[in-house]
This record gives sequence, structure tokens and C-alpha cells, in this order.
Amino acid sequence: MFHILVADDDKNIRRLMQAVLEEAGYAVITAKNGEEALLAMERETVDLVVLDVMMPGMDGYEFTRTLRAANDSLPVLMVSAKQLPADRKQGFLAGTDDYMTKPVDEEELLLRIKALLRRARIATERRLSIGDVVLDYDAMTVSRGGEVTELPQKEFMLLFLLLSYPGKIFTRIQLMDEVWGSDSESGWETVTVHIGRLRKRFENYPEFSIESVRGLGYKAVKKI
Repeated sequence: MFHILVADDDKNIRRLMQAVLEEAGYAVITAKNGEEALLAMERETVDLVVLDVMMPGMDGYEFTRTLRAANDSLPVLMVSAKQLPADRKQGFLAGTDDYMTKPVDEEELLLRIKALLRRARIATERRLSIGDVVLDYDAMTVSRGGEVTELPQKEFMLLFLLLSYPGKIFTRIQLMDEVWGSDSESGWETVTVHIGRLRKRFENYPEFSIESVRGLGYKAVKKI
């Protein structure tokens, strides 16, 4: 079970988020500000942080900067009533992984959390094996026997994501958000181009394939 830390100075928002997240199957820890959040992280294992920006004492920006200064790559989702582009920019400069504005759509919140946890899992695992095929995240390579193929970053990340969840259907928008980022200016057709390149590169690999799901998106299929 994933453990999520919710930091917000508003007691009602903490209770609401806790209820929504627990209903979705997460274990939830709460804190009133950044200092409490850091103390909670010393006591508990935390997989992701959802935090408000404007909190007394240590606010969301300072908390995130403190986390990143310690080389902690824990996923952070900022949630704030501050909606200006400059506020979002400040959040990303502090080191947040994603940013949502209040009032928060509960379904979107859960989708963004799932995406962040998937990225964190990929970054942690670093290597992925399918039969004789090995994907090395650090080297951005796909190896099979004595053959080693080095991929451009986005192609590798796209392939690694799909093969991490064989059989799972990803929409083009999901793939754009998770590989290129939600703030990317590229269109969804970029995904189609990269999928085409991957299929061409690995068309003779019997271990897996990338299939289109009509009207939905793409999925990887393991064949061993």
C-alpha cells in the first residue's frame, strides 16, 4: 500500500483529502505545515506528498526546496489557490513534480497521483527485464544478447513506461503527461511518431510488441 502525506493548514481540506485518498486505497498521514510534514517523514515511510503552498511557518515552497536540497526525489504534488502562471513557475522552480489549483477535482487528483507514483516506480527500478531483453534506465539502452541499442531519452522513457505495465492501456494524453510532462507544448501526435519509431526498431523482437487500441491509445504486450 502506498503512503501519502497530506500537508495543509485547513483542517477540513485535510479531512476531505484523507477521505478521498483512503477510499482510493492509500494510507494517509496528515500535517498542518511543512515542519510537521518533515517530522512525519522521520517517523513514517512516505511515497508521495500532497501539500498546500500557503501554510504558516514552513510553506509549500520552502518544504519542497528543503526536500530537494537533501537530494530527496520523493514525488511532490502542490495544491494551491494561487492560480497565476508565476505561482506555478515558482512551484516548479522549488522542485515540485506537479501543480494543481483549488478547488481540486477529486478524480483528476487521483489520476495525477497515480501518474506520479508510476514515474517514481520507474525511476527507482532503473532496470526492466523481459526474457532476454533488458532495459537499462541509466544508460537508456535496450539489450538483447550481444545487441545493444541506445535510444533517445523520450523513446526510451516511453518504451520503459509501457513495458512496466504490460497489458495496461495508456491514452496519448496520459503518455504525453507522463513522458513529456503536463506543461509540454508538444501535441499528442508526438506520441504517435515515437510509437512508430519504437515499433520499427523492435519489430523483430519476439519478446514484446506495442499495440494500438482503437479509440483509446496504446499498450505493450509481453509474448513470453
